[in-house]
Amino acid sequence: MEEYLYKEETYDIIGCAMEVHNELGCGFLEPVYQEALSIVFRENNIPFVKEKTLDIKFKGQVLNKKYIADFVCFDKVIIELKAMDSISPQHLAQTINYLKCTDKRLGLIINFGTTSLQYRRVIL
Repeated sequence: MEEYLYKEETYDIIGCAMEVHNELGCGFLEPVYQEALSIVFRENNIPFVKEKTLDIKFKGQVLNKKYIADFVCFDKVIIELKAMDSISPQHLAQTINYLKCTDKRLGLIINFGTTSLQYRRVIL
């Protein structure tokens, strides 16, 4: 059986997201959850970069177009936040692209838009 990739880090990140969701519930816009999650990450000593610019390379050249990840935590987990009815295939594709352009292996899509927090691990 394969080891659960970044098990402890993932557990800590999702725990912080649950804390935010438990207090705010659903109904806010994504930037509200992002700011609240930044506070909880700091309180829990989780290293993060908010709105991390991601370079996209093509044929060895860096393109002018950039992606912006909501968070990169522990310098190895990309976090994509949503405040929607559900996690869609487009959200999955977006996170996969973030992983491809960074050579990182794990992304988390966290959706605050429902009565119960939704999250999905994306492994590349």
